[in-house]
Amino acid sequence: MADPDREIWEKVLSHLRAHEHEICRQWFDDIEPIGVADGVYRLRAPQDVHRNYLEKHCSEVFSAAVQSVTERLLTVRFIGPMDAAPQHATGNGHSKTNGKPRKQVIVPPVGANAGPSWRESLPVSPDHTFDNFIVGQENRLAHAAAKAVARDAGCEYNPLFIYGGVGLGKTHLLQAIWLEVKATRPDANIHYTSAEGFTTDLQAAMQSGQLADFRDRVLNLDLLIIDDIQFLTGRASTREEFFHTFNNLHQAGRQIVLSSDAPPDDIPDLESRLVSRFKSGLVIDVRPPVFETRIEILKRKASIRGLTIPDDAASFIAQHVQRNVRELEGAITRLQMIQQLDGRRLSLESVRESLGETIKELKPQVSTDQLIASVTDYFNVRLPDLQSKRRQKSIAFPRQVAMYLLRQHTRFSLEEIGGYFGGRDHTTVMHAVRTIARKRTEDETLDHFIESVEQRFGLDAE
Repeated sequence: MADPDREIWEKVLSHLRAHEHEICRQWFDDIEPIGVADGVYRLRAPQDVHRNYLEKHCSEVFSAAVQSVTERLLTVRFIGPMDAAPQHATGNGHSKTNGKPRKQVIVPPVGANAGPSWRESLPVSPDHTFDNFIVGQENRLAHAAAKAVARDAGCEYNPLFIYGGVGLGKTHLLQAIWLEVKATRPDANIHYTSAEGFTTDLQAAMQSGQLADFRDRVLNLDLLIIDDIQFLTGRASTREEFFHTFNNLHQAGRQIVLSSDAPPDDIPDLESRLVSRFKSGLVIDVRPPVFETRIEILKRKASIRGLTIPDDAASFIAQHVQRNVRELEGAITRLQMIQQLDGRRLSLESVRESLGETIKELKPQVSTDQLIASVTDYFNVRLPDLQSKRRQKSIAFPRQVAMYLLRQHTRFSLEEIGGYFGGRDHTTVMHAVRTIARKRTEDETLDHFIESVEQRFGLDAE
């Protein structure tokens, strides 16, 4: 017997994939149509984390799709696996559940532990699982540490401080910890927020006389996750209270996870005592993905959206998109749109054609020899000098500049760059990059030279 709700839902899915491809995910196939009641078309999400994501990002788009397919003025509502459907909902969705919640373990909704004057946790994407995180040499330690924390919150990696540039996977790892803990410990009390959000809540509690309540809520957490801690702001009293809140939570053995675009020592205006606290656990970086990792990221991100990219096409994209994961996702979105419009299978030829204009806008290729030659010519040194063990300032400083340029504008890892310059350790390269980045703000001559190199080769300034 035909299932009218299923037929409607399949048409809605087709409509979404044809017209709203950028929001579509593979797990949409697991959404169950429940039926229509009182002008509302209800859809059951596989888990509450999926429901929260749909409510946050998809409500208007889904409602428009349902109205287009049914030609009726309907509104979409998402329910979780434990939520009862209305008894008078039409279609087979009613008979399947009999209006009763399913008996299964589920992930509690984001912000379920929130109370007055305590904003809800940031939304968590169901895509950001550990399984969907591509591990490469540039992020394997951060991935291993995040998994350890998710497995044993309050372990020796407390706090866990993950830092790196924009779009390199920090937020993915934070949300993977959230998802893993909630999956294995559904009753865990987690708060996931931004530094700005946390300090805003703290200031509101101080101004309203609810500071004791705020402290109690924090101390009742099993896990506190704060994204973009470099934006920690506020008056001296706010920073003082944050310091004591952090200390109390840490001393109680509750897990703290932080992310930043820079290591603690390099965050401007961060008090030394907070730097010391942040460094008391594990500080670890994520770096730009190397070529092989970019290929795997492309394939995994495409798979999540139901897209298959041939190996040669993935290699072509990975050669031209180098800086971060977000640019790779942008390329996938464009390919998804082109495929939906043209109905063609992706191939190297179609990818070249589809991304032609986009590739022109991406960071161009520049050879290692070109970048190093610009340094050796400017500082009047030889490449063998830069690769030698000599530590005189006249050699060491140009070597640091060359390391900085290679790190900023090539796909090579810290280890590869260190090896190229006389077998130096990756920490030496990290130090060089930080040193030159700082000196650029202090030395106009140096900054002008680096800008001129970037302009000569058509490179974007980082």
